[in-house]
Amino acid sequence: MNTKLIVDQLQNKVGECLQGVQQQLDTSFKRIDDFLDQLVVVPYPAIPHNTVKFVPPITQISLPSIQTLTNQLIHEVKPIINLIIHKQIKNNQTQHQQQQIQKQNIQQHQLNINPFTYNLLQNNSIKQNDNCRAIAINKDNSIVLAGCNQQIKVFEFKQEQLKQTQLLSEHSNYITTLNFIKKQNQFISGDGSGQIILWSMNENSQWISQQKLKEHSNCINCLILNNNEDVMITGSDDKTIKFWQKQQQWVCSQTITDHTHYVLGLSLNDQQNRVISCGEDNLILIIEWSSQELKWNVIQKISVEVKGHRLCFINDNVFTFQPYGKEQMHVYEMSSTNKQYSKIKEIAVKSGYSGCHYYFPQQYIKQKCLVVNKNGYNVNLIRNQNGDFITQQSIDFGHNSIYGQMSEDGEYLMTWDYKSKEIQIRKYYQI
Repeated sequence: MNTKLIVDQLQNKVGECLQGVQQQLDTSFKRIDDFLDQLVVVPYPAIPHNTVKFVPPITQISLPSIQTLTNQLIHEVKPIINLIIHKQIKNNQTQHQQQQIQKQNIQQHQLNINPFTYNLLQNNSIKQNDNCRAIAINKDNSIVLAGCNQQIKVFEFKQEQLKQTQLLSEHSNYITTLNFIKKQNQFISGDGSGQIILWSMNENSQWISQQKLKEHSNCINCLILNNNEDVMITGSDDKTIKFWQKQQQWVCSQTITDHTHYVLGLSLNDQQNRVISCGEDNLILIIEWSSQELKWNVIQKISVEVKGHRLCFINDNVFTFQPYGKEQMHVYEMSSTNKQYSKIKEIAVKSGYSGCHYYFPQQYIKQKCLVVNKNGYNVNLIRNQNGDFITQQSIDFGHNSIYGQMSEDGEYLMTWDYKSKEIQIRKYYQI
C-alpha cells in the first residue's frame, strides 16, 4: 500500500473521530441546557418590616438570567474544548508525518550509500561553437535552456535527446544566468550588462519576454529564487546584492552594499531566512531576514584567505565554500551557542588548474545527498554521508571554461566546455 493511500485513510479516520466527539459535545451541552430549563425558580418570600430592624439586600435570580449565564458558558467553553481536540489531532497527524519523513530519509540514506557514476551519453552531445555560460533544466527534465553568447536556445529534452525548438534574442549582452520558475511556465535570464528578463510561455507554447529589469549597473553573476518563488536575489559586478519582491511585477525591495568587489555566489538556506554570499573581496556574508524590521541584515562577515566564486547551503547549519584555485573545499558550521558560522573541515577536491571561471553555481542535490562542485578543470561530485563529504567522481574536462547544471533530481548533469565545444549530457548510474 502506498504512503499517500495510508495518509488519506488516516485523515478520513481522524475526521470521523472528530465528528463523533463534536456530536457528543453538542449532546452534552444540550442536556445541561434542558436540565436548566426544568429548574423552577421560587421567589424569596416577603419579610415583614417589623420582624427585624435591618435586612441586607438580596439579589433576586430570575430564570432568564440563568438561561443567559448558561448560554454564555456554552459559548465560551465549547470553542476551548474544540480547540483542545483539534490540537491533539493535529499533534497526532504531525507525529505520523514526522515518522513517515524519517522512514523516507532512512530509505534514501540506504539508497545513497551505494557507489555511483555519471556516464557521458556520447551520441547525445550537441555541437555548440558559441560560448555557453549558463544552462538550466526545468523541474521534470523536459526543457533545457542554454545561454549561447547573447541568445538563449530552448531545447526539448525527450528520450535523452536535445531538440532545439526556439531561439530568443532579446538580450544585448552575453547570458550569464538562467533560472526556471517551477510553479509557472516562466524562467528568468540575466546578462553581462546587468539586465534581467522574465520570460513566459504563451498560448502557442512559445516563450516571450514579459518584463525587463535594469537595476544593476554591471554583470549579473548569480541569481537565486526562494521556495515560494516570490523573492529573487541577485549578485553583480557592481558589488551589490539586490532583493526583489514579486508583486504585480518584480520590484527591487532592498540592496546590500557590504561587498567591496564582485559578488559571485549566492545560496539560500532551507528555512529561507538566511542568505550566504561570496566574491572577489575575500568575504563571506551571512545575511538574515528580520521579521521585526521586515528587511535583510548582514549578521556576520567571514574573512577568508582566498577569494571564492561558489558556495551553497547543505542545511540550515552547514554550508560549503570553494576557495579559488585550491584543491580543498571548506565546510562551515553554525555554533549552537553564539549562532556564528566557522570553518570546521577541509575536503580534498580536484582542480588541475589555478584559474576558476564564474557562472557554474555550486549545487546541493538533496535527493542524492550530492554536492556538485566545479573547480578548475574538474567537476567534483561529492557525497554527503552524515556530515562526511566524500568525493565519488571527478570529471576532468581538460580546460577551466566549464559551465552547466545538474537536474533537480540528480539524474542528469549537463555541461558545456571550451575544449569540446559541446553541450554534453551525463546520466546517473548506480554501480
